[in-house]
Amino acid sequence: MSRSSLFGRQRPAYRSTSRSPGPAERLAAIFQAVPAAPRLLLLPVVFTLVLAGIVHLLSVLAMPRLAQASAYQRLAPLAPVNTLVLLPQSGETVLPMTDPAFISAVCRYDLRQHPLKVKVPQTGDYTSVSFYTNKGLPFYALNDQAAGRVIELDLLSPAQRAALPEDEEITAADRLIVESPSTTGIVLIRAFARYGDVRDTVRKQLAASSCTSTL
Repeated sequence: MSRSSLFGRQRPAYRSTSRSPGPAERLAAIFQAVPAAPRLLLLPVVFTLVLAGIVHLLSVLAMPRLAQASAYQRLAPLAPVNTLVLLPQSGETVLPMTDPAFISAVCRYDLRQHPLKVKVPQTGDYTSVSFYTNKGLPFYALNDQAAGRVIELDLLSPAQRAALPEDEEITAADRLIVESPSTTGIVLIRAFARYGDVRDTVRKQLAASSCTSTL
């Protein structure tokens, strides 16, 4: 005869309902186990580590937002909209990671009223034009070697590009059109100065560039 028939229904094995301590409770238990005198010395260390962790987390979360707004806002006191401005000799004070071998010029554009015409003459060496949105995202670039001539183009917003007449003939040889995904942004022009004694000449050549609204 089975055990269950002799003693009735067998009682289930006892299970403890107490839960295992969590990480915070374990840390508190360890802290309580430390003698009182060393505990007073340990408390500032724990507080500093926790505070440093919070500051680090907040800085990591805020970094993308701060980085997105940096270039366009830092250039505001130096470069009025739709105006070409040569950067100082030490461009790193305005734009980080600037190669000192290049002469740079910038133009903060605003297409809300009119399109923008950009014209960059050829210099003695390599010259490039790069376009960025107001969030610092690159969307187009061109150099004088690829253009094969003076770089000349029109920068339009999507609405301005859509408003162009359908029968208007637009070719790469006659009129180069670049569509900006944002109505505001930055044009960065860079010219390579291979030797130190040609920097002044390259700056004068680059100063002949233009970045103006078209009516």
